Amino acid sequence: MKALLHPAAKPALFVACALPLAALLHGAATDTLGANPAEALIRSLGDWTLRLLCATLAVTPLRQWTGWAALARFRRVLGLYAFGYGVLHLLAYAWFDMGFDVGEIARDLGKRPFILVGFAALALMLPLAATSFNRAIRALGAARWQALHRSVHAVALLGLLHFWWMRSGKNDHVEVMVYAAVIAVLLGWRVLHRLRTRQRLQRA
Repeated sequence: MKALLHPAAKPALFVACALPLAALLHGAATDTLGANPAEALIRSLGDWTLRLLCATLAVTPLRQWTGWAALARFRRVLGLYAFGYGVLHLLAYAWFDMGFDVGEIARDLGKRPFILVGFAALALMLPLAATSFNRAIRALGAARWQALHRSVHAVALLGLLHFWWMRSGKNDHVEVMVYAAVIAVLLGWRVLHRLRTRQRLQRA
C-alpha cells in the first residue's frame, strides 16, 4: 500500500502510540482515573506494554500474509514504544506502590513472584531497545542481531505470565486468555513458517 510509504506514516504511528499515555496523564491531572488512580496508572501502563508487544510481533506475519513489505518500517517504533511503556509501568510501581524504596522493592520481589517475572521481561527488552538502531545492526552483524532480537518471543511469554499471575489473585482470566490466544497465534505462525521454509530448502 502506498499509504505505508507516505512520509507522514511513521510520525502518525508515533503520535498514535503516544495517545494512550497522553490520556492517562490527562486523567491523572483531572482526577478521572477512578477511586484508585495510582493502580489505574500502573495497570494501564502494563496493559499498553503488552498490547504494543503484540503489535510488534504482528508486523512480520502481517507483512508476509499481505505482501506489504513496507510494514517492516513500523516495527522499530512499536518495539521502542513497548519498551517505553514497560519502563513507565515499572517506574509507576516503584513510585506509587513502593515510594522508590529499594529495600521494599527487593522484599516485594520475594513475596510476589509475578513482579520478578515482570522485571525479567523488562530486563530482556533493554538490550533489544539499545540495539534497535542501524548502527547497532552494522556493529553486531545481521545474523547476531537477528538472534538477539528473537528474544522478543521470550519477552512476550514472560509478559503474559506476569499478567496472568497478577490477575490470578482476583480470579480474572478473561483478558489474559485473549492475550494468550493472540500471542499463541503469532508465535505459532513463526514456528510453522520456519518448518515450511526448512522443508522447501530440503526439497530444493
